[in-house]
Formats: sequence, C-alpha cells, structure tokens
Amino acid sequence: MSWHSQYRSSKFRHVYGKAASKEKCYDCVPITRNVHDNHFCAVNPSFIAVVTECAGGGAFLVIPIKQTGKLDPHYPKVCGHKGSVLDIKWNPFNDFIIASCSEDTTVKIWDIPNQLLKRNITSPKKELVGHARRVGLIEWHPTADNIIFSSGYDYKIMSWNLDVKEAVLSMPVKILDAHEDVVLSMSFNTDGSLLATACRDRKIRVIDPRAGTVLQEASYKSHRVHKVLFLGNMKKLFSTGTSRWNNRQIALWDQNDLSVPLLEEDLDGSSGLLFPFYDSDTHMLYVVGKGDGNIRYYEVSPEKPYLNYLMEYRSHLPQKGIGMMPKRGLDVSACEIFRFYKLIPTKNLIEPISMIVPRRSESYQEDIYPLTAAARPALTAQEWLNGVNRGPLLVSLRPGSEAVSSLPQFLEPEPLTKTTELSQQQGWGRRMPLEDKQKPREIEDGGRRLKVEEKLPKNEQMCLSNGFDIFEYPPPKTENELLQMFYRQQEEIRRLRELVNQRDVQIKQLELDLRNLCTDTGSY
Repeated sequence: MSWHSQYRSSKFRHVYGKAASKEKCYDCVPITRNVHDNHFCAVNPSFIAVVTECAGGGAFLVIPIKQTGKLDPHYPKVCGHKGSVLDIKWNPFNDFIIASCSEDTTVKIWDIPNQLLKRNITSPKKELVGHARRVGLIEWHPTADNIIFSSGYDYKIMSWNLDVKEAVLSMPVKILDAHEDVVLSMSFNTDGSLLATACRDRKIRVIDPRAGTVLQEASYKSHRVHKVLFLGNMKKLFSTGTSRWNNRQIALWDQNDLSVPLLEEDLDGSSGLLFPFYDSDTHMLYVVGKGDGNIRYYEVSPEKPYLNYLMEYRSHLPQKGIGMMPKRGLDVSACEIFRFYKLIPTKNLIEPISMIVPRRSESYQEDIYPLTAAARPALTAQEWLNGVNRGPLLVSLRPGSEAVSSLPQFLEPEPLTKTTELSQQQGWGRRMPLEDKQKPREIEDGGRRLKVEEKLPKNEQMCLSNGFDIFEYPPPKTENELLQMFYRQQEEIRRLRELVNQRDVQIKQLELDLRNLCTDTGSY
C-alpha cells in the first residue's frame, strides 16, 4: 500500500498489542446477540458497561473495572428500557452517569451508585422522549457539560440540554433535519463546534450542531461510508466503508473540501464493519474489524502520505463489539498508550487489550504522554448554547498531577530560584507559607550555590549533599567507595532531572490556567 514506507523514524513504530491474562478478563458475561452495528460497550476508569440479553426489554450490565474474573449469573442489571438497548455512552465528565438509547424510541440517563450493585436499576435519572422511531446512536458533547445528541431511525438528530430540573424531557434544544436516511455514525471535532455524520445515503456531512446547517457534503460514489471520525485538530476526517466491489475500505478527507478523498485504500474482502478510533495525543489511528480479531493501527501526519501503517494486532477470537478506556485510566507505568475491551460473545468473555510502547525505563515517559483532555467540562451547557466554543481542559497523566481548571486557584510556582528571589515573586496570587512544608537544600555546582525548595518529611532533619548524608558517607578512600559514590551521584542527577521535568509540567499547567482565566474574563 502507498503509505507503507520502508523506514520511518517514529517513537510508535514498535507499538504492540498485549491481551490480558485470563484472571484479568471478565468471564461469563451474557453479551447481547443484537446485530445492530455498534460498540455495545462503554468504559471509564471506574466501570465497564456492556449491553446484555434480557427477556422482555433491554438491559445492560455495569461492572466495576477491578471486578475481573467470573461474573455472578444473578448480577444486577440496568433494565428500564422496553426495547433492546442499541447504544450506551458514559458521561465524559462524570464516571457515575451513563446514557443509553433503545428501540423503544427513548434515551435514558442513569445514575450509577459508587458501591457494588445489589439490585436491578429500573428508574432513570432523566428520560428523553422526542424521536418517533428507535434511537440508534447517542453522543456526549466533548467540552460542554450536560449536552447530549441522539440520532434515530426517523432520520433526525436531536440535541438535549440535561441541565434542567425536569425528569422527562420531550422538547430537544435543536432538531437537525438534514438527512434523507438513517444516520450511521456521529463524531465531534475537538471543541465540539462541528459535527460529522455518515448516512445510509452514502454521504458524509459536516454540520454546525447549534444552527443545524450543513457546511460540507460529500457524495463520492465509489466509497459507501459506514463510520466517520474527526481526526482531532488536523482538520481531516477519516471514514470506513466499502468500495464498489464490496471490499472493506478506508478514506481520508479534508473537512473543508469533501469532493474527493485525500486518500482511499482497500483493506480486504471481509464483510464485517470497521470501527475507527483516534488518539489525538499520539496521532495514532486504530481500525478495529467487527467479526474478526484484527486491530490495525496507523500514525497520522499532516502531510503526504498522511497515513503511515505501523502494525496489526491479530487474534483468532472474533470481536462483536469494542470498548475504549479514556487516557486517564491507562497504566502509565507500563507505557500503555491505548486500551481496548474486546467483546467475544462465543465465549461470553470481555478481553482487555493494551497497546504498549516498549521502553526499558520504569520512570514516567513524558514524550509519549502529552497533556490530555481532563474529566472536567470547559463550558456550561448554556455557554455552549449561547455560541461559545472552547477546547477541552488539559491534564498531565503524570501520577499526582491535577487537571487544569477553567477558574484556577493560583498557587506559588515551584521552579528552581535563587534565595534572593524567593521573596520577590509577584503575580501568583496569595502566597502559601513554606516554613512548615518545605526545607531548603544546598547544591554545589561549579562554585555556585543555589537553594532548592523541595518537600521533605518533617522528621527528616539531616544535612544533605547530592542526595545523601555527608556525615553518613565520608569522603571515599578506596576505588570501590569511589564507584559507590559515583553511582549515588548518578542516581541523584536522575532524580533531580525528574524533579525539573515535573516542575516544567506544573509551569505549563499554570500557563494554561492563565490562558483559561483570560478566556473567561474575555467572554464576560
């Protein structure tokens, strides 16, 4: 294929997929037999939800993410729908709120308790009644709180504001009536100002979700689109579908010109659907085949050849659906950059698959974990409805880091500073007392003496030089002692570098705080 370069320098060239061991899978899960083309699985750092079989209506299971192994056959369900559940999505800003849509034409919002479920949940927090036919897709807004979109077989997309007191909503905020057939896929861009749709009439549309106007429309005959996806801020769309000869096909589009695709490639002759997933942090694109066990992954670049094939994860167990863990739930100590949850109905099994960058070091790898979207909304529902656009708030995945808030609480920065400058810091709000929390430590480097403010335990009172007690370790007298001293100094240098990197991240977070504050003050 045209994007299979012979050699290309990339930190993700050797990413590999690793299936979880049997003990870390979810066994005896009655996965739905519904033939609807959807993921049937939703994951967040607290729970995994999967659509299941239920007599006399629709239901799904909500399992704590750490409760692996065999599932109790009498485990409680969320079963308030009168028809089969077709789609489920977790609220991106609240791990205990999930939305579901069904063949009974309704969308329901559920509150999931913090503790283990002990009985079935039958009463939803809110119910959205507006579609005339079954609802096949739901999608939360990526940056605005309590805004959700639903798409039904009545060819309409409805936007709902959940920030109201009523438990039953029958009037959506906006009805997008621009489609002539069933909508097969919906995808927002990064700030939620544009909505891309794939329709059964073989057209891709880019829509203004507030006004409902169609900004771009593709009617390319040789690509029958099934799924469409915004590629972050790259101003490109990625779609999967079939060619004229019913081969599975992928295509890449310029979002401002959908007349002809930038790239179009046939993959294979299988009949299963292709689900695309995009990681905007690493610019990696994953293509998951329904009905087979393969996961292809690529690296996306803004210039030609656009898609760079990396590798393919292969398995003999076919997947019916797939779930994706948000970045904040990954294991950064294992260099995990993506995690899928594969539904295998033939074995009633949910199998986690981790995509891992092979690294020898066990320390935090900042180059593969840039700042990512936080679990906090950047906008209220009313702000978004009033026309405000804002990108997602960002957070570092480094353990102990906190999300960037749109209304920041200013703290005193912690970069390396000279002693004479500590009393002259200005512009960071109210200062916090440092006497009880931090102690100075002197470092000798080329005749210059700097003081570093570093958190130390209160009971640790000793004179330190290069990270060890100079009274406990006198000057070396033998070659062996000299080597030991050298290794300790190397370890201290490594620790100090990590400390500097951590403070660089804190500086970036404070800069983003200031930027968000300026945006907030400017909007008022």
